[in-house]
Amino acid sequence: MKKPRGDRPFLTNPGAFGENIATSGLTENEAAIGDVFRLGNVVVEISQGRQPCWKLNERFSQKTMARKVKETGRTGWYYRVLEAGTVSPGDRLSLLERHSPDWTIARIWRTFYVNTLDRSELAAIAALTCLVSGWRSHAARRLESGEVEDWSKRLQGGEG
Repeated sequence: MKKPRGDRPFLTNPGAFGENIATSGLTENEAAIGDVFRLGNVVVEISQGRQPCWKLNERFSQKTMARKVKETGRTGWYYRVLEAGTVSPGDRLSLLERHSPDWTIARIWRTFYVNTLDRSELAAIAALTCLVSGWRSHAARRLESGEVEDWSKRLQGGEG
């Protein structure tokens, strides 16, 4: 039997959603693909947004958790490491460069999940070189097919 969230106090702490870096103040509305930051003596670049999956349902013991997170647009993002080093608790995230400030995580999320067949946005995403190739390909496939893919297996697991 699955335990309710109340029996899992660790779920209220940073890292509950699987994030390796937890910050305050920077949201999907400001964070843009290609933003380069220094954190400790590490240099990282935002490479793509996160896509919630069924594992959140299991972790939080709520079968619709992944769908709820997707619908909020507060999905987070991934960094690629440009210069390896050491990060310590309390290190500040400092913006070094902005390669594509107009391409925020929120804008890409809106295209993938809200304005799903906006051809001009999809074409621009497909051409966004600092975005990971998988996401560029995803936009190109949707643009070519004119269809939105079925997210149910990703959000619900094998039952989708």
